[in-house]
Amino acid sequence: MAKYLVIVESPAKAKTINKFLGKNYHVVASNGHVRDLPKSQIGIDPEHDFEPKYITIRGKGDILAMLRKEVKKADKVYLATDPDREGEAISWHLAEALKLDKNTTSRITFNEITKGAVKQSIKQARDIDMNLVNAQQTRRILDRLVGYLISPILWKKVKRGLSAGRVQSVALRLICDREQEIDAFIPEEYWTLDVLLDVEGERKPLTVRLDTHQGEKVEIHSAEEMDRILKDLEGSSYRIEEIRRGERSRKCPLPFTTSTLQQEASKKLNFSTQKTMRLAQQLYEGVEVKGSGTIGLITYLRTDSVRVSEEADANVRAYIERQFGSNYVADGNRKADAGHKIQDAHEAIRPTYMDMTPDKVKDSLSRDLYRLYQLIWNRFVASRMQDALYETTSIQIAAGDYTFSVSASRLVFEGFMAVYRPDEEKTENNVLAGKITENSSLSFDSFDPRQHFTQPPAHYTEASLVRTMEELGIGRPSTYSPTISTILARHYITKENKNLYVTDLGEVVNNLMMQSFPSIVNTDFTANMELLLDKVGEGAVDYKTLVRNFYPDLKTAVDNAEKELEHVSLEDEVSDVPCDKCGRLMVIKYGPHGKFLACPGFPECRNTMTYYEKTGVMCPKCGKDIVIRKTKKGRRYYGCIDNPACDFMSWQRPSAEKCPRCQGLMVHKGSKLVCIDPGCGFVKDASAE
Repeated sequence: MAKYLVIVESPAKAKTINKFLGKNYHVVASNGHVRDLPKSQIGIDPEHDFEPKYITIRGKGDILAMLRKEVKKADKVYLATDPDREGEAISWHLAEALKLDKNTTSRITFNEITKGAVKQSIKQARDIDMNLVNAQQTRRILDRLVGYLISPILWKKVKRGLSAGRVQSVALRLICDREQEIDAFIPEEYWTLDVLLDVEGERKPLTVRLDTHQGEKVEIHSAEEMDRILKDLEGSSYRIEEIRRGERSRKCPLPFTTSTLQQEASKKLNFSTQKTMRLAQQLYEGVEVKGSGTIGLITYLRTDSVRVSEEADANVRAYIERQFGSNYVADGNRKADAGHKIQDAHEAIRPTYMDMTPDKVKDSLSRDLYRLYQLIWNRFVASRMQDALYETTSIQIAAGDYTFSVSASRLVFEGFMAVYRPDEEKTENNVLAGKITENSSLSFDSFDPRQHFTQPPAHYTEASLVRTMEELGIGRPSTYSPTISTILARHYITKENKNLYVTDLGEVVNNLMMQSFPSIVNTDFTANMELLLDKVGEGAVDYKTLVRNFYPDLKTAVDNAEKELEHVSLEDEVSDVPCDKCGRLMVIKYGPHGKFLACPGFPECRNTMTYYEKTGVMCPKCGKDIVIRKTKKGRRYYGCIDNPACDFMSWQRPSAEKCPRCQGLMVHKGSKLVCIDPGCGFVKDASAE
């Protein structure tokens, strides 16, 4: 009979750990959380100092019964849940639910599931850290108070089962703010001028770009300005003024944190944050490797530290020297940028064994698991390699009062790029001949003037949203993925070709939150709350004090919103569309994906129809109504009511006012009206409209 019982969260983790420990140990899994706040009620009692009410999660009764039997057989119990706040809380809930004796119960943690790490953790067994537990409890209590007090407000206002969240509402606001920036953006025209020059002795012409005029930077805003410059340059001779040659380096990357792993997996592998974390969890807990058994291939996946253990650092450097040579091994370790918020509890995400190369385990992994493991492996190896070195050449060319420039770089030592190439690495199109000198003869070939327009800010992707949340201090590594998954699942946002777009439903929810609960969606407030939760985890702040200070303002805001709602008419809006089954005028209702038309004769008549909100503007192609439409994923646009017979569409709201310059359609962009024809480019102030 086993003397020692080890409890982990997942069966995969249990299987991996079991082979490291002797016959005196028995490893079992709790399958995650066993207790939580009830779903049917708020579960927090403000009248009794915000005491949480925990209940057994439905379906976990049999697991708890099994665990109780195993506890009775054991002399000592080790709680080996994940090494973060949530893992600490799961261990505490297990201890409470199983009524474990503190004298025979210990908490163990390990950053990697290896034999050495697991055995070392048992030697360093400790008591449950109640500061960490309370930090997780505080997060859970605050999120529950926000969700269960504000959600009924949204329900009454929007007439459907919506919900709010302390972090998700801020993430939604970020996306809404970005959409507003994009909608309000007005492109500005600018031009560039390239000149193709023939170089004596070279077959290919050299392309140079206009840079300065009489020492001042040249900015060209119109075709007229371009024409004047071209006239000035007619018949000019071109001569090389200066050639500068030098070197630049590209620094090796830092090893992965949770945030950077999610970002790179999105960019390089097209994985959602949810998929990345699910696959990384499998790699951490253990996978079956042919000939080696179940092995945990990476270290813990929820971390914002780039620290690496001395042993792992030495192993990877030895690997680099064997595979590439000593000149590829980095001299020292790169540090995270100053000011970056790091909780240094864990190492960076890295492979656990350097002999488990991607090629060695490829046949044992699914395609996606292999690709993610290879990404983690390559990034870690690259983080201990020398910087990449480039030879740079920059040439200044004069033509009258104008100066042109051209530069190029050539990779002379690949360094870390032998294993890991950043996405933004660009190839040089303009290769400079090594024979060019100040005395080289140049002759004019042709002009290449080009018109451009400034571009709006990019839509958020999951990767860029994670980066922004991390930079602002909103959430923590464990919250990024579930936050994005939640607002996607609730149809507040939609994803198309990686880009995130707000839906009508998301706009409604965000506007209500901004109006009635501005502090909840304030990024500084939310970031400061994360810092306070860190203080609770350090034992510097009492968690009940934090909740006591948070609750009154929230309750006041909820009460005020309730009073305002008393004056809101919640009756169904009657449309001018008759029911094609019974003749009654259809009413406008709100469903999971937005507005629709329903017969008021329900349940006798259950007819429903698609609702199209008219804009009052006529289609410029066919003269019929322009209405608000949605893509299959819920993104709003403006299109002809006669679609698909008429293919007119616009992402911006049309205006009834015609363009005074070309009589074309005008659209709203923030406080401006802009002609939809980019060739016209007419813009006017729309604030008076």
